[in-house]
Amino acid sequence: MSGSAAVNDLVQEGKIAPGDQLILARVGVGVAVRAGAPKPDINSIEAFRHTLLAAKSIVYTDPAVGGASGIYLEKVLDRLGIAQEIKAKSILNARAATLPSAEIVARGEAELGIQLISEIVSVPGAELLGPLAGELQAMNVIFAGIVTTASEPDPARVLFKFLTSPDAAAVIKAAGMEPGGS
Repeated sequence: MSGSAAVNDLVQEGKIAPGDQLILARVGVGVAVRAGAPKPDINSIEAFRHTLLAAKSIVYTDPAVGGASGIYLEKVLDRLGIAQEIKAKSILNARAATLPSAEIVARGEAELGIQLISEIVSVPGAELLGPLAGELQAMNVIFAGIVTTASEPDPARVLFKFLTSPDAAAVIKAAGMEPGGS
């Protein structure tokens, strides 16, 4: 949770007051397929490994552009011992900030896409096959904080209260994330 370390640093530096930060949401890494395409098994580490090896093409964020899911996936591929096999059929998406990998899957230009779940569920024509299995999963944490120099922190605290409400939780879940709370 590198984000939590950054927020904790800001609290220690006095830039965010203790208690004026919250975990807004958590989002994991998932696998996208084209809507209506066969849905291979990714429910275990071995099934995920087999599915990747059997896929004709896989698109994910180019780690060189700094995308969290692409950087993480390369570590997973190394851990699974299949990095070289997957590299040969990988499409590294250098435009992930404006062109989700799931969109490349939806257009039929890749069989599988791997990226943050929230970036899959919003793409028409792509379906979330599921999250990475078990211990392969890494949750990205989205934090918010009120800076100590805020001239009117009370409205931000009201916003925080709303962002942790059941209504906001429903929207966060619909966006493919888990509500974080305080």
